[in-house]
Amino acid sequence: MAARVFLLFTLGYFLSYFYRSANAVLAKDLSQDLGLGPAELGFMTSLFYLSFAAVQLPLGSLLDRYGPRIITPALLLVASLGSVVFGLAQSFPTLALGRALIGVGMAAALMGSLKAFSLWFPRTYATVSTLLVGLGATGGLLAATPLALLKEAMGWRGVFLLGAVVVVLVALLIYLGVRNTPPGVPWPKGGGGGGLREVLGNSRLLRVAFLALAFAGSFLALQTLWAGAYAYALGLEAVKVGNLLLLYSGGAVLGFLVSGYLADRLGTARVLVGAALLFALGLLLALFKLLALAYPLMGFFGAFNILTLTQARELVPPHLVGRGTTLVNLFGIGGTFLLQWGVGVAVGTLGYAFAFGSLLGLLLLALFLYRPLLGLRTSG
Repeated sequence: MAARVFLLFTLGYFLSYFYRSANAVLAKDLSQDLGLGPAELGFMTSLFYLSFAAVQLPLGSLLDRYGPRIITPALLLVASLGSVVFGLAQSFPTLALGRALIGVGMAAALMGSLKAFSLWFPRTYATVSTLLVGLGATGGLLAATPLALLKEAMGWRGVFLLGAVVVVLVALLIYLGVRNTPPGVPWPKGGGGGGLREVLGNSRLLRVAFLALAFAGSFLALQTLWAGAYAYALGLEAVKVGNLLLLYSGGAVLGFLVSGYLADRLGTARVLVGAALLFALGLLLALFKLLALAYPLMGFFGAFNILTLTQARELVPPHLVGRGTTLVNLFGIGGTFLLQWGVGVAVGTLGYAFAFGSLLGLLLLALFLYRPLLGLRTSG
């Protein structure tokens, strides 16, 4: 049963990663078919993260009360509806609505998994959670060259209509195939409402949250849209863009898988800072159009942003772990919305050099504010 719980929740997160990443390959088609400019494209794509972020805090309460077996499949059905709306859209508002519904629906894919794993795998939680993210991130691989080829075969609309069917099937499998807790383990009661005020008053946690905004936000804004759009702007064709995104997403899968191992041995804070600096180097290489070097570098080290969630668990007492990690995840996903949209506005007015340079400056500011945490002797 435990293996089935891991497999099915990982499958749900795989779909979430695919959907968040798909627009990077489809950017050119969406722009041409519906007449979207860079700002509209960035805003529409970022709605996944805005809607995703908007439900994070109530999601935590729902997961505590009803459990991931109910909440995760229920929200996946919303994502399926969003995929249908997106695939049938003939206008920008309808397209945006579909994207927002997909974001709401996928909001429980990661946090629902982590809630379940905290009960099913309490002694190996960090290892299993890292494995979940690494395997789930292969959804980004599917949203690279394979998606480009599939889009050529059946069109981008057909991809989203087929995806809706797959999401419904996975929702059904989770509902029928998992339990909230292992046999004999009671469902824990949620804590009181004062915990949110306590985590918001934790200055160290807020430093981590701001780093998540800058680091996770930049990593995902690039992977799920602007890395592809930038490559198209340099004149590359769809399959070549897909290959570059495969390097980005492939690097991310490896980064997710090894980040926990390195944090366990070198310390979470030290590994986070080193990875963020190397991600910044990748941004510089991208500005110099060295994409074959920049994209795998940004993918691999950008994936280490997941350690902000690990560190959130280290900075709050056990009864606040859910709210602490949800808060940091809110900043990371909210940052992706802001940065994905912001890059679109910047590209449309001042170009890619200014947009990518702004991401670099924000990340360096977050690292400067994060410095006091380097003295903590914590592990992932």
